[in-house]
Amino acid sequence: MSKRTIVKMPGDGIGKVVLEETIRVLDAAGFEADYVEGDIGWEFWCKEGNPLPDRTIKLIEEHKIGLFGAITSKPKDAATSELSEELKDKGLVYSSPIVGLRQHFGLDICMRPCRTYKGNPLNFIRRGPNNTIEEPEVDVVIFRQNTEGLYGGVEWSNPSEQVYDALMTHPKFKKNFEWCPKEELSVSTRIFTKKYTERILRAAFEHAKKYGYKSVTVCEKPNVIRETSGMMYKLAQEIQKKDYPNIQLWNTNIDAQMMWLTKNPEDYGVIVAGNMFGDIVSDGFAGLIGGLGFACSAQFNPETGIGVFEPTHGSAPKYADYETSIVNPIAMIESACMMLDFINENEIAAKIRKAVAEVVSEGQVRTYDMMKMPGRPDVVEKGAASTQQMADAVIAKL
Repeated sequence: MSKRTIVKMPGDGIGKVVLEETIRVLDAAGFEADYVEGDIGWEFWCKEGNPLPDRTIKLIEEHKIGLFGAITSKPKDAATSELSEELKDKGLVYSSPIVGLRQHFGLDICMRPCRTYKGNPLNFIRRGPNNTIEEPEVDVVIFRQNTEGLYGGVEWSNPSEQVYDALMTHPKFKKNFEWCPKEELSVSTRIFTKKYTERILRAAFEHAKKYGYKSVTVCEKPNVIRETSGMMYKLAQEIQKKDYPNIQLWNTNIDAQMMWLTKNPEDYGVIVAGNMFGDIVSDGFAGLIGGLGFACSAQFNPETGIGVFEPTHGSAPKYADYETSIVNPIAMIESACMMLDFINENEIAAKIRKAVAEVVSEGQVRTYDMMKMPGRPDVVEKGAASTQQMADAVIAKL
């Protein structure tokens, strides 16, 4: 059987080092693959005016599976100022290449598991009855709609007359914003479609059914954002009643959910939301299991079989300049395990996860975040594991 080809996209900052260490772990676990590098990120924005070159899109079209490190994104004016001089007057506008990948390939399903590692000193604890200390086990999977909502990119500053006139047909817009000069308006849309809302809901219910979760929670804001959030919850009710009657359907508002996060996180199973609220709630649950150093994700299109797998942390450029890398690679390693699950290499994925769990549980090798140290260059001298040493420890377990 021929080797699979994986498109590796280091991206920016710490993405480069965590991806390379993860590939070492994959090799040690017996996953045989060829890796081709895809250009993506800030470097290519600055020198080419495009952070997602067409050549990278073609690589993913051909090979279908991508492992992605991290990305740097900056506000509009800062992005323009860092363009090469010959590109500055060409009207180029920066947009996130990872969002571009999602939209180009229709990677509408984003899955973000948040699971407790036993022995992780960063696990959430709370005070229980009679002044006892409890450490609830978190096992939550967030399904985040990836391509619509606020990330759809349908936005205007100083909208055209056609757009402005259309907005003025809505009585609330006319009542609340008619006073504002058009050139002082900025508008972002939140668009949900029935097709892709239903698809993310079904993916969530199917995951709950397959892995034995007792509930699916729609985490939105239907009491205020009535049309989009309301549509998601209504569709969820219809799908649950017809096809998944044995799985409970819960409904929470995003603000209340964040308040309840530390009250009873062990009660939640699968959570589904639009992209912005899904982003928020997944980061919230990630905080309960140790932070973004443990937060992995998959995004895929079930029709085409194309998937991109990445940690949810950013590029942390200040850490990228350290002589010895100190960042925690576990989120990237776990993202690679999600890739292995996606391509039916489940045994290798399970083997890697077991090795990571053993390293965390034993507590002999811990990165600076796990030792609750400030992220400074000297943490390795003070006993924290480097990025490479953490990967070495996982490989030793393998």
